[in-house]
Amino acid sequence: MKNKTIAENLEKKFEQGDDVMDYFDLSRATRPLLEKERINLDIPHWMILRIDRIARRKGLPRQAQIKEWLAQKLKEEEQPAM
Repeated sequence: MKNKTIAENLEKKFEQGDDVMDYFDLSRATRPLLEKERINLDIPHWMILRIDRIARRKGLPRQAQIKEWLAQKLKEEEQPAM
């Protein structure tokens, strides 16, 4: 019952616009879906050359360019077809 009262008081403070972050220990917080996972991907040499050329033009490392493209494509694929 005590925890419910604490939660209700915290919710009330939050709804009033008060800063409630001091009530949380963020040093132990995790974001599991943002954890990195290593993969191996075999890519033809000509593709790597083109990726590097595009990434260099944008001032990005190869890996950042590939991640940017993957994120864009995943976002596109989630959009409903018109």
